[in-house]
Amino acid sequence: MNNSQQRGTTGRSQVRRAELLSIGRKLFADTSYDALSVDDIAQHAGVAKGLIYYYFKSKRGYYLAIVEESVAELVSRATGEPDLPGTERVRRTVDGYLHYAEHHHAAYRTIVTGGIGSDAEVLAIRDAVREELLATIAEGAYGRRTVPPLARLALVGWLSGVEGTTLDWIGTPQAQGRPQRPELGALLVRQLRTTLDVIEEFVPGCPAPPAPPEESAIISDDGRDHLPVTESA
Repeated sequence: MNNSQQRGTTGRSQVRRAELLSIGRKLFADTSYDALSVDDIAQHAGVAKGLIYYYFKSKRGYYLAIVEESVAELVSRATGEPDLPGTERVRRTVDGYLHYAEHHHAAYRTIVTGGIGSDAEVLAIRDAVREELLATIAEGAYGRRTVPPLARLALVGWLSGVEGTTLDWIGTPQAQGRPQRPELGALLVRQLRTTLDVIEEFVPGCPAPPAPPEESAIISDDGRDHLPVTESA
């Protein structure tokens, strides 16, 4: 087989694997892990179950691959603009994080809650996501990815609040007055500003960055800034 044929085969394999992951995300969004068998998955995908084993070795391997893909997408969306100024990068990070949760409810819940039961591997994936997000926030705020332990704990507290708030937000129907993403994003950025000010009090080596006048605005899908409802535009 020549190189172009090899690349073609590899390309087709990657496409098929991606298709199976996409199908799996939808299946596990509506059905619990234990309620789905490999036979069920293969039937929904319209493939022989041997193909699932070929790409993922087992149902668990398939599930972990879905979680890892979801994590990669979340991190990419939240941390995808490293060349922006620090404060703008923080704003974009928060908005990217909320955008992902808004459009991928089930995947977000899996990432944040650790998936099936107390699955150690899924929990490890979740912890890795948190560390990357903490490093991104620290870099945006302080220009470095690591901070002293007390400052890190303060950022962990803020991120834990973000996770809980986001879970509640995506679980609230629009009919019940769920806030729009830009409004929630502005709130979370403002809470982060307060956290950074407190960090400066306790860890003088981590001074809070200057706050631009428009800090509380956040970019929405239409490209415009939105301010909290308590402020005039």
